[in-house]
Amino acid sequence: MAPSNDLLTMTPKGLFCEQGNFYVDPWRAVDHAVITHAHADHARWGSKKYLAADTSAEVLRIRMGEKADLRFQPLGQSQTINGVRVTFYPAGHILGSAQVKIEKAGYSIVVSGDYKRNSDPTCQPFEPVRCNTFITESTFGLPIYRWPDPQTVFDGINQWWKSNQGSGKTSILLAYSLGKAQRLLSGIDASIGPIYTHGAVEKLNAGYREAGVALPETTFVGEVDPKEIDWSQSLVVAPPSAVGGPWAKKFGKLSVAMASGWMQIRGTRRRRSMDAGFILSDHVDWADLMQTIHETEAENIWVTHGYSDVVVRYLREQGFNAKVVETEFTGEQLEGDTEPAS
Repeated sequence: MAPSNDLLTMTPKGLFCEQGNFYVDPWRAVDHAVITHAHADHARWGSKKYLAADTSAEVLRIRMGEKADLRFQPLGQSQTINGVRVTFYPAGHILGSAQVKIEKAGYSIVVSGDYKRNSDPTCQPFEPVRCNTFITESTFGLPIYRWPDPQTVFDGINQWWKSNQGSGKTSILLAYSLGKAQRLLSGIDASIGPIYTHGAVEKLNAGYREAGVALPETTFVGEVDPKEIDWSQSLVVAPPSAVGGPWAKKFGKLSVAMASGWMQIRGTRRRRSMDAGFILSDHVDWADLMQTIHETEAENIWVTHGYSDVVVRYLREQGFNAKVVETEFTGEQLEGDTEPAS
């Protein structure tokens, strides 16, 4: 059985399969890139050719543009690239997100990308995949991170929105424009009032709808005369970068909230000057991270962006052969337009 370091190695451009002559989620332009999902820290512009799961087609085309050479492969189906077998499995992170299983000579590595195991009707549910080496994120790799039931979170958002209506405040809900925004829209009670969106969100809503994901009716803020809208009854969904500048001034009196795993730490909400924080993440919490590692039955665990040192130390204490794999993305920053770590 070939050792794992003969199949996938870390290079200055990212994870490289020399035998297959392709990279997985490279952070530099390469000839052949295999992509786990459409977030900008995994799908970087400039490579000559991209391969991704077919479920990501609509959002990847929006994010990468018409000039990108995008090729798609059905989930669960394999193809052989220069003698290396490549298969995509659902990761449950956002629409089209996938784990990449790489196999040759009886040895297999799974690159999980970003993933979650909580329910989310806007994307395919996560599937654990058995392998010899499992490469996992650790964005929220601390025992303090334990996600509440998503419906409880949505109930809290609905109540916050109703309360703001009674106080004459516009409800602005901040969320990353790809994935989190659509998950929120699918879970809230759209009968409470009209829903408006920032342009970055609305553009990706169109991709989700084209992929067959059911979302409530939304209106792009730029399509209406702000003076004719009673914003106090509305919910406005926008990326975090939208507040603090002139864009938000049109809405009058505001209540601003963010949906993110980082909201589990109260000090984070205070530092961001939020009126409310809702704990909803598109990454695994500590319990799901550990469950997934066990279910892969992998002998080797490579831990990447996030609290990788903590996770590796814990895994070694539990008898795992674990190591840190350094990347350009730490996963420890608050969610923004280019660093989707929530």
